[in-house]
Amino acid sequence: MKKYYCLVIALFWGLTCGLLSVNAFAATDEQSIAKVLNNFHQAAANAQAKPYFNLLSQDAVFLGTDASERWSKEQFKTFVVPYFSKGKGWLYTPIERNITVIKAGQVAFFDELLFSDSYGTCRGSGVLIKTTQGWKISQYNLSIPMPNGLAKALVKQIKAFEQPK
Repeated sequence: MKKYYCLVIALFWGLTCGLLSVNAFAATDEQSIAKVLNNFHQAAANAQAKPYFNLLSQDAVFLGTDASERWSKEQFKTFVVPYFSKGKGWLYTPIERNITVIKAGQVAFFDELLFSDSYGTCRGSGVLIKTTQGWKISQYNLSIPMPNGLAKALVKQIKAFEQPK
């Protein structure tokens, strides 16, 4: 009977330690991911192309606020570098952020509310992958959330704008 109690205690202790270590890894991953996203926004604010693009995976996709803006990393560089080379960056300040790590700690997705002097409240969302160089942004989607009370009027304006002329 004593062996049975020792076995139960050992199993309980092992499971507890295992769960605590998984939670510790998840917290560490979330902190690392938050740092990547913060550095991404800061590099853009400082118009620093190299650190900005080093935070993107090789096959990254950037989705901008315009429906036509779906860029590969190289296409996005072509768009961004002329601004950065003139010292023109942009700052999106995170207000709120949610991060979820999945697939054995190798993939994460996030959403964040941001504030921009130019565009007001924005939303960033996307996917990060864990690489040998650390977490990299694989997809970033920047959008401007539309208040429901303005939706019908704004959609009407968008439809009129998109009409062939």
